[in-house]
Amino acid sequence: MKKIRVAVIGCGAIAQRRHIPEYAQNPHVELVAFCDPVIERALEYAEEFSAEAYADYEQMLSEVRPDAVSVCTPNYLHAAAAIASANAGAHVLVEKPIATTAEEAQAMVAAARSNVVYLMVGHNQRLMPPHVKAKEILQSGKLGKVLTFRTSFGHPGPEAWSVDAENSWFFRKDEAIMGAMGDLGVHKADLIRFFLDDEVADVAAFVETLHKENTAVDDNATCLLRMQGGAIGTMVASWTYYKGEDNSTVLWCENGVMKIGTHPQDQVIVELRDGTIERYQVGAIATNEKQTNSGVIDAFVNSLVTQTPPLISGEEGMKSLEVILAAFESNATGNIVKLNSAQPILT
Repeated sequence: MKKIRVAVIGCGAIAQRRHIPEYAQNPHVELVAFCDPVIERALEYAEEFSAEAYADYEQMLSEVRPDAVSVCTPNYLHAAAAIASANAGAHVLVEKPIATTAEEAQAMVAAARSNVVYLMVGHNQRLMPPHVKAKEILQSGKLGKVLTFRTSFGHPGPEAWSVDAENSWFFRKDEAIMGAMGDLGVHKADLIRFFLDDEVADVAAFVETLHKENTAVDDNATCLLRMQGGAIGTMVASWTYYKGEDNSTVLWCENGVMKIGTHPQDQVIVELRDGTIERYQVGAIATNEKQTNSGVIDAFVNSLVTQTPPLISGEEGMKSLEVILAAFESNATGNIVKLNSAQPILT
């Protein structure tokens, strides 16, 4: 079978630690081009994989004509790079958040549709083994309806992750647009939608810059969410968890509670009202310190090989982005924001 010719746009940390190595391990893929404005980064990988190196993605798309691309750029470039790739006939995997505005996300979805290519968003939380197991348990019905929840994602900040450390684009407002919420909060918005098979109806939020210096992007957010089905809960995103990463979710249900990512060995714990306790060791959630296969690249490639639409589609990414944008509006206005009428404001 002919291999899928893949190009990577943006050769920073997420490309280096996940996209490139996971593509390299996939037998269906040939890495054919790397693009980064810091051309030395692209050249390094081009040499390793006998591929082409570019500083400009428009030139790369025109000359290489890849079958698929990964967009691993700063947030503000997601839409432009993804739309250009779709217009060049390439399937697109874009890092989260899908875009920085609802209008951008809509344009990306429209471009993919009009060019008859797939658009997938890298919401890897859905694919991590504890979250896959938790979803399976929820679908079994043994816990009944989810009534309340809390979900949290925090780590010490991107300076320990990014290839540019404290000088990372993550801290530059004009490139990142949003901080911890775009980095971590959008993951949790997507995860709670996935777990509950439900959409967020109302958002109230505090989104602040509490501790990071020399930046205007948010480093902490605490949100109150009400789902369309009635469940209420909290969602937290933080870049100031200096003593260890937290990526955990607790779901309080009619028939018991499920704890995900709260125990070092038992990644999923179910405590039923009849006293029964079930513990599942299904593999850890990936952290910045302990990388595991994200599952995103394999899912994207499998979608292309089988010619089936990706489960984490552009439309899904857009719905998760809308939660984050509503949180920014709530913080700016002091109001509870109804998602179907939200006019996002980024301050």
